[in-house]
Amino acid sequence: MATRQSSPVGDAFAWAGRIMAVGLIMVLPGVGGSWLDDRLDTTWCEPAGFVIVFTAGLTSLIRMTSFRGRQTPPDSSTP
Repeated sequence: MATRQSSPVGDAFAWAGRIMAVGLIMVLPGVGGSWLDDRLDTTWCEPAGFVIVFTAGLTSLIRMTSFRGRQTPPDSSTP
């Protein structure tokens, strides 16, 4: 069975979607923390949201990009 090659444009759109998703994941909790600070009359939710989720999002982005480089091409000897 022949392997299917993806087009460069398809790969670009896939990566753009992944990066935008990670970007939204990194920003939205800080915005939610700002809203929560306004509702509870506090000052720590917004910075905590940005710091914690920025770290988690950056880790996710690094893992996503490093996984792509570790993929090996399929073995041509297997059917």
